[in-house]
Amino acid sequence: MLRRNNKSTMKKYLFGALILGLAYACSNNTSSSSSSSAATSGDPKSAEYDSVRGSGKFTHVDVASALDTKMIEAGKSIYDLKCSACHKLTSEKLVGPGWLGVTSRHKPEWIMNFVTNTDEMIDKDPKAQAMLQICMVRMPNQHLSDDDARHILEFMRNNDQSK
Repeated sequence: MLRRNNKSTMKKYLFGALILGLAYACSNNTSSSSSSSAATSGDPKSAEYDSVRGSGKFTHVDVASALDTKMIEAGKSIYDLKCSACHKLTSEKLVGPGWLGVTSRHKPEWIMNFVTNTDEMIDKDPKAQAMLQICMVRMPNQHLSDDDARHILEFMRNNDQSK
């Protein structure tokens, strides 16, 4: 009887250690703390960061007032394949944040820079870092092309207008 309790206790400790190890490995403490201190310290590099457009190649994105149905369809296909496992189209958090209202919270340039330059944006952008603190899972780079990013943006715009 005593031996069974010791095995059960040992399994609990090993499971707890495993969970703590995974949490530590996924936290990426070094880059998060250095980038947040640079953003608040008056570092000249942080002055170069534009929190409205984010960090990446997109400086201006033309969006028409009317939605493009072909882009929406292409964006839905990309969402179904690469995004739906972590993001809902509502405001509800799944693994990552829900997408509802994202186009009213962020400029098109920010969205396209985020989906094509994910790692750098998470390292530099205060809003992306705040979402990382809530979701506790760093979004992986999905290796989207510029066209894919534009299609996702149009799909997001449609989602926001249809809800």
